[in-house]
Amino acid sequence: MNLSDYSVTRTSQSARVAAVLGAIGLIVLIAAPWWAGRADMRLMSELFLYLALASLWNLMAGYAGLVSVGQQAYVGFGGYMLFALTIFGGLHPIAAIVVAGLLGALIAIPAAVLIFRLRGAYFAIGTWVVAEVFRLSFAQVSALGGGSGSSLPVGIVKSLASGRSARESLSYWLALGSAVLVIASVYFFLRSRRGLALTAIRDNELAAGSLGIDIWRTKFAVYVVTAALTSLAGALIFLQKLRISPDAAFSVNDWTAFVIFIVVIGGIGTIEGPIIGTLIFFLLRETLADLGTIYLMVLGVVAIVVMLKAPKGVWGLIRARFDLQLFPLGYRVVRPTSKKDT
Repeated sequence: MNLSDYSVTRTSQSARVAAVLGAIGLIVLIAAPWWAGRADMRLMSELFLYLALASLWNLMAGYAGLVSVGQQAYVGFGGYMLFALTIFGGLHPIAAIVVAGLLGALIAIPAAVLIFRLRGAYFAIGTWVVAEVFRLSFAQVSALGGGSGSSLPVGIVKSLASGRSARESLSYWLALGSAVLVIASVYFFLRSRRGLALTAIRDNELAAGSLGIDIWRTKFAVYVVTAALTSLAGALIFLQKLRISPDAAFSVNDWTAFVIFIVVIGGIGTIEGPIIGTLIFFLLRETLADLGTIYLMVLGVVAIVVMLKAPKGVWGLIRARFDLQLFPLGYRVVRPTSKKDT
């Protein structure tokens, strides 16, 4: 076979099939208010928001090498900004969600300048310290309930929609939209020139720097964008909860530990990994949640087993076994099967 018989492409048969199935699945999910119960919609909304948080953490840790244990800082910040902007600023909740994301990016700039001076484990500890500073700061704001927290006024809740069913449907669509927005943003970012630079940094930071890639600026951009979208997701989380407190908003267990678990078991450094991991996490949670502390022990055992037996996560095993790529990022050399070797 001649060299000209080969072709270079970014897509694959599995990716095309996945795109069609994904579009069908998205249509079915959009129509959920007409076929799903209230409890099912609430559960799916939570799943979508965790998927958004996991995909964002995966972008930071899996591609930029920024292992953060303090992303709860921006979840809580987004939630508190939602309450502050609606209660004191008079903004509509949806507008407040968007502004909360922008403010999250703004507050992330000085935080990044500070913690980017740290490396490795010190960076991870630094992100946790920043989150604790956020928690302690908002606990002192008496106008938002101080340490005991605050509830969203009924008038603001009713401004979302006229009826309870309509409000629940809107909250569901916002959660679904956030997951779609995050996954699409991560996908197209990684396919861009900046995404190519980020992949080069992940593979070999020293070599990437020698090729003229601005490592600091690339990681800085990822951190700020991730903070913005995490703040937006945080605002959506507490719009659904209708109540916020410092301990709930800045919970390292809920918004970072579980997110890391999702990414690790699904497959870090892949777009598909957080999707698989989120489904596994919610399956385990809904099955074992009644067991109390045993549930958390089972999660720990699952994480340890996956890290030992499948360091690349569940999706890593699937990709190695079946050579699947649902979100094609790199180029592939394709050998046509219809021609015989010459």
